[in-house]
Amino acid sequence: MTSIPSKNLWIRRQQCPCGDWKCYITYEGDAEENSAGPELVKTEKAASEAMVSPYVGMVFKSDDDAFEYYGNFARKNGFSVRKERSRLSPQLGIYKRDFVCYRSGFAPVKKKPNGEHHRDRKSVRCGCDAKMYLSKEIVEGVSQWFVVQFSNVHNHELLEDDQVRLLPAYRKIQEADQERILLLSKAGFPIHRIVKMLELEKGIQGGQLPFLERDVRNFVQNRKKVVQENEALLSEKRENDTLELLEACKAMKENNDDFVYDFTVDENEKVENIAWSYGDSVHAYAMFGDVVYFDTTYRSITYGLLFGAWFGIDNCGRTIFFGCVLLQDETSRSFSWALQTFVRLMRGRCPQTILTDLDPGLRDAIRTELPSTKHVISTWNIMPKVPCWFSLPLGSRYEEFKSEFDALFHIENTEEFELRWNQMASAFGLGSDKHIGLLYSMRASWALSYVRGFFLARMVTTSYSKSIDGFLKGIFSSQTCLRSFFEQVGISANFQHHHARPETQYIHLKSCIPIEEHARSIYTPFAFNALQQELLLAMQYATSEMANGSYIVRHFKRIDGERLVIWLAEDEQIHCSCKEFESSGILCRHALRVFVIKNYFQLPDKYYLSRWRQESSLILNQDHNHCIDDEWFQEYQSLAETLFAESSITKERSDYVRRELTSEITRILSEVRNLPETNGVSMDLTVSPTS
Repeated sequence: MTSIPSKNLWIRRQQCPCGDWKCYITYEGDAEENSAGPELVKTEKAASEAMVSPYVGMVFKSDDDAFEYYGNFARKNGFSVRKERSRLSPQLGIYKRDFVCYRSGFAPVKKKPNGEHHRDRKSVRCGCDAKMYLSKEIVEGVSQWFVVQFSNVHNHELLEDDQVRLLPAYRKIQEADQERILLLSKAGFPIHRIVKMLELEKGIQGGQLPFLERDVRNFVQNRKKVVQENEALLSEKRENDTLELLEACKAMKENNDDFVYDFTVDENEKVENIAWSYGDSVHAYAMFGDVVYFDTTYRSITYGLLFGAWFGIDNCGRTIFFGCVLLQDETSRSFSWALQTFVRLMRGRCPQTILTDLDPGLRDAIRTELPSTKHVISTWNIMPKVPCWFSLPLGSRYEEFKSEFDALFHIENTEEFELRWNQMASAFGLGSDKHIGLLYSMRASWALSYVRGFFLARMVTTSYSKSIDGFLKGIFSSQTCLRSFFEQVGISANFQHHHARPETQYIHLKSCIPIEEHARSIYTPFAFNALQQELLLAMQYATSEMANGSYIVRHFKRIDGERLVIWLAEDEQIHCSCKEFESSGILCRHALRVFVIKNYFQLPDKYYLSRWRQESSLILNQDHNHCIDDEWFQEYQSLAETLFAESSITKERSDYVRRELTSEITRILSEVRNLPETNGVSMDLTVSPTS
C-alpha cells in the first residue's frame, strides 16, 4: 500500500499542551476530513444500510460519483473494485468508463532473461467477470453517466466484513495517524511498537487498525525517501513562498493604505513571522475590540507554520475578523511577538478580555504582553481534549469522571471548587496525572469560580464556536501556496465585512412590561432577544428586601440558587451576585426583577452598553434605525391568521391556498429583490460607541 501525500496545507495542531512529545490530541471528525484517498469513509454509514444494487440505466452526475457508489457496494458485498479502461473522444472527452472487480483479468507473465517463465508472487487476479460499465451522455446540456452493463457474478469467494476491510483498496492511513506515525518513527520507535502504540491510544484490540503493519512500514520508508530527495526543494519552496507572501503584503499596502502588516526576519535575513490586517478590521476593532478570541488551532505541514487569527463579535452577534499571523514556532517568544504586533496594528488598544486555547506558552505571553487583559480559556477549547487524556486510563469509570468534571465548570465559589477538585483527583487516582496538573495550573482562566465577571460579550457559546470553525475551514480549503492562502483570507474577510446585513426582523413584545418596549427601541435584535428572555424569566422570581435596601432573589420553585442584588438608590446602581451584566453587558433576570418591583418603566441609560445599541452597528443605514411599523405588522398578522383559519376547514380550500399563496409570495419576493436596496442615502461607516 502507498499513501497519497496530503493535498491540504493545514491541519489541526495535534501536539498536546502538556509538553510531552509522546502525547497528542485527536479531534472528532478529523479522520473523515483528512482521509487521504477516495472518501469512502464518509459514506460508510450509508453503505452499511440498505443499498440499491447498481443496474442498467442507473444515472450518476459524474464518473467519480459512480466509482464511489460502486466501491461502497463492493465493500458491503465482500470485494473491492478498480478502474480498468476509459475511452476518449474530441467532443465529449472521456465518455466511457469500465469499473471491474479487483480480481478481474489475469496478471501478465514475466520472462527470465533465458526465456523461462516465472512469477515473483502469486497474483490475486482470476478472471472474475464482475463489472460496471458506464457511458456519458449530454442531456439538456448537462453531462450524465449511465450504467450500460452490470454484472455481480464472481468466480471467487467473497470476503466477510472483518476480511474485506484489509483489502488494499480500503487500507487507508489517515492524516492524523500519518503525523503520529512519523513522530514515533522520528523518536526511534520500531514499526511493531508504533502499531502497538496506535492500538493502545485508540483503545482497540490488536489487529483492528484499518491498516496493517506492513502498510506502516511502507509508509515510513516512502516518506523518508521523499523527505531525503525533496528536503532541499521543500526548503527552497518554503523560503520562496514566504517571500512571495511578504511581497503580496507590500503590494496590498501600496494599493490600499488602510492595509496594515508587520514581519520579522531571522539571523539569515529570511522571513520568520508575519502578521496582517485590513482597514475594515481595524475599524471594527475600534468599536468591538473589547473581547478578542485568538485562535491557534491550525498549523501547516508543508511550511511548518502556525496560523493564528483574531476574532470578535459585533452588536448583532456576528463574528468579526480582526487579523491573522503566521508564526515559525509555538514558543512564548513567538506568541509575545504576535500579541505585540496585534496591539500595534490595532492602534495600541488592548482588549479587556482575550479567549484562547489551552496553551501554557500562550498564557505566559499574555501575562507579559497584556498584563491588564483578562485571560479566558473557553470550554470548546478544553472539552475535546478530555477524552484523549482520560478515556483510556480511566476505562469504564470515564463517564463518571466526565460527569464530575463537567460539574466543576459551573461551581461559582473558589473554595468549593478547590475542595471538589481535590476530591475528584483523589477519587479517580489522578493526583499525579500530568493533564490534571495542567488543567489545575490554568484553572484561573477556565473555571467559572475564577472567571465569573470577566467581560465575554456572549462569545463563549456553541454557535459562536461553529461560526469560527466555518470561517477557518473556508480559508483552509484547497490552498496550494501561501500566496493563494493570503488571497483567500482577504476574500473571506472582505465578504464577512461587506455582506453582513443589518437585522430588520420584527421582534414581538412578549410582556406588558414597559421596560421591554423601551429596550426594543435601543438594542439590536440580538441584544434585545437576550434581554427579553431574561425579563420573561424574571417573572418567576420572588424578592425579599433586606434592612440595608438590598434584595434576596429566589426562584419560586428552586430552593437553592438564591442571588443577592445590591441596590444603591442614590446612583441608580444595581449589582447582582451572578455577575451576568459584568460578563455579557446584558442585565440578568435577578436585577430586572428588582427594577420591575421598583416600578421602573425603563432602565437607566448606563445599563444600555453602547456595544449593544443599534447606532453602534458597523453597517448603519438610516432606513434601518426603526422597527417595522407595528400597525402594518398587526394587520398582516391578522390577515394571515384569518386566511389559515378559513383554509383549514376543507382539504380543497387548503390545497387551493397552498398553491396560490406559494405562487403569489414567490412573485412578490422576486419583485422586492429587484427593487433598489437603498434610497440613495449614503451609509455612515464612521459611527463609534459613545462609551
